[in-house]
Amino acid sequence: MNNPAELVQRQLDAYNAKDIDAWLGTYAKDARQFHLHGECFAAGHAQLGERMLLRFQEPDLHARLLNRLVMGHTVVDQELITRNLPEGKAEVGMLCIYEIKDGLIQTASFAMAEPRLLEG
Repeated sequence: MNNPAELVQRQLDAYNAKDIDAWLGTYAKDARQFHLHGECFAAGHAQLGERMLLRFQEPDLHARLLNRLVMGHTVVDQELITRNLPEGKAEVGMLCIYEIKDGLIQTASFAMAEPRLLEG
């Protein structure tokens, strides 16, 4: 995969389909996820998959792409995520920064807004 935007779109499509194999297939085996300018919270397919399998259990989970910026091998997505939190159904704004190397996501860093609970 030579097109970073297409790779990140495949990752987003797999996320919304809750397809763990397709989702992990967009990440390098030793990929790492970070809080933006913070600590690593998942490293390697085992931790990435474990974390995402829990998330994929949320019935309303869905990421809506609001904006995408591509600079070389870096893709920045602005997304609005629907989540099922203990407090109820919510929307969370996210900034996702993906660094692509050798056709796979090598690192992903995330900044999250405060969740906004949805009515009903």
